[in-house]
Amino acid sequence: MSRRARTRFRPLDGILLLDKPTGLSSNQALQQVRRLFRAEKGGHTGSLDPLATGLLPICFGEATKIAGLLLGSRKAYVAEAVLGATTDSDDADGQVLRQRPVPEIDDARMEAVLAPLRGRIRQRAPIFSALKQGGEPLYAKARRGEAIEAPEREVVVERLEVTGRDGDRLCLLVECGSGTYIRSLVRDLGEALGCGAHVSMLRRLWVEPFVAPAMHTLEQLQALAGQGDEALLACLLPIEAGLAGLPSVTVDVDGEQRLAHGQPAPLNGLAPGAEPVAILDRDGRCLGIGRADGDAIAPSRMFRWAVAGQ
Repeated sequence: MSRRARTRFRPLDGILLLDKPTGLSSNQALQQVRRLFRAEKGGHTGSLDPLATGLLPICFGEATKIAGLLLGSRKAYVAEAVLGATTDSDDADGQVLRQRPVPEIDDARMEAVLAPLRGRIRQRAPIFSALKQGGEPLYAKARRGEAIEAPEREVVVERLEVTGRDGDRLCLLVECGSGTYIRSLVRDLGEALGCGAHVSMLRRLWVEPFVAPAMHTLEQLQALAGQGDEALLACLLPIEAGLAGLPSVTVDVDGEQRLAHGQPAPLNGLAPGAEPVAILDRDGRCLGIGRADGDAIAPSRMFRWAVAGQ
């Protein structure tokens, strides 16, 4: 009986814009992609529920150092909400807790319900979520049947619109800041209407700075892997693509050496107070991330090549 060859992982740097399929957790999708690329190190930039599809930026190698920036970026979603039923997970994967009749809802009533859910709001997370309490994800406690008091936190919802309706199903477009749960928005929308609601479909459209993303499905990546390494690697974006929109500062050779040793370098024209800052060499390659400190730039996370070259 032959044994399957063991995957030989390798150093690999870059960003992949994955179109996550439904049915997989974000970590399961990450691990499948990491094996395809044979990347030693990888991480994703914000979980999507197993039910959800759409943009999941995957960071390989040194790109994991900017994953936190992408995690905190603005995002956009399209969601389908089913009125009349609440579930324990606030989506279609959960158990139905209560069913109620759906009232007549005209445009004025819908707008009156949506308006308080926009802007800077307080939101209670779903009990089936990755938020940790006592060092353990809430979903682990929920699966054991423990009583959970899900925390509230402040989030920003910049856009929340009903773009279509088919009977008791609503199509919603949402643009929001980091930490916003679309399941919670739909749950609260349903309660405000007096009938309850849950998410039946969720797709992430974009994550800043990837607002018009060319995404790759797992099936496409698997097909490219069969064509050879070059075709697969062509899907990767450089780390600089994940830093688009950040203020930047270009440093000279002396500045490179100082930053590589953890010392600040002159700002060279960047306005003080800008943070975070992309640090570039004279050829435009990003050396790392820094913070403005008075009239100097101090290193926060420097990439491997910035230090190795010293």
